[in-house]
Amino acid sequence: MASFSSRTSRGLVFIGLLLPTVVFAQSSTSPFLTGATALQSNILAWLTPIAIILVMVLGAMAMANRISWGWCIAAILGIAISFGSTQIVTWVRGLFGV
Repeated sequence: MASFSSRTSRGLVFIGLLLPTVVFAQSSTSPFLTGATALQSNILAWLTPIAIILVMVLGAMAMANRISWGWCIAAILGIAISFGSTQIVTWVRGLFGV
């Protein structure tokens, strides 16, 4: 039968082998990134119906000749920037090598 010290040393070796698994078990995303992703998805969830209604109103006003086409183009460009912000940030970060 094994003595107490050999069982203890075996237990410590076993725990030591499992320790890297416990240490590296953290998630790969930071809490800030998780919060930023949640905020982005909430903003896009709110922005989608607002953008749809805005395009409908701008189209109706443009057909009635009550608004400048410049405003319509600017609103559509703003919507495209809002929904494409993730791709734009990725592109800019790629330009600077970040």
